[in-house]
Amino acid sequence: MRTEGSTGVPERTDRVRVLCLGNDLIADDGIGITAAELIRRRLPGVAVVEEAMSGLYLIEDVIGVDRLIVVDAVITGEAPPGTIHVLGECDVAVVPGVSPHYVGLFETLELVRALELDAPDEVTLVCIEIKDAVTIGGAMTDDVLRALPGVVDIVADLVAGAVPV
Repeated sequence: MRTEGSTGVPERTDRVRVLCLGNDLIADDGIGITAAELIRRRLPGVAVVEEAMSGLYLIEDVIGVDRLIVVDAVITGEAPPGTIHVLGECDVAVVPGVSPHYVGLFETLELVRALELDAPDEVTLVCIEIKDAVTIGGAMTDDVLRALPGVVDIVADLVAGAVPV
């Protein structure tokens, strides 16, 4: 949450924000959205934002905080579904070019910084390895659902500063 200071410039009031990404209409891709409600219950008072949009729609979600924790689905093909990856922003290689989101989280962060907006100093990603990212209207797979408590625990530790990345 940001408030306007006496100068008319937004002031930081949130030290940390949890941004949960996903599309709850597409099977396992809804994991971030589902995690958002559980995180809110576990961490009342922490700013938790759920977002199904991508690209430039994320600008408001990523500005105005010191630390941004992003919860999202991922398919690496290197780990079984339900595996939780905790990564720093620098741990992710961004491949320019064709993207299902055209402009993604990292391009948005780059733009925010280039425009000298109030970008987070630290970005941590909590990514859940998923299996099904194509079934419209499908339920989340069991392996991915079982990862939810671990995701919430990791986010709680990150908010408390207990998990170094």
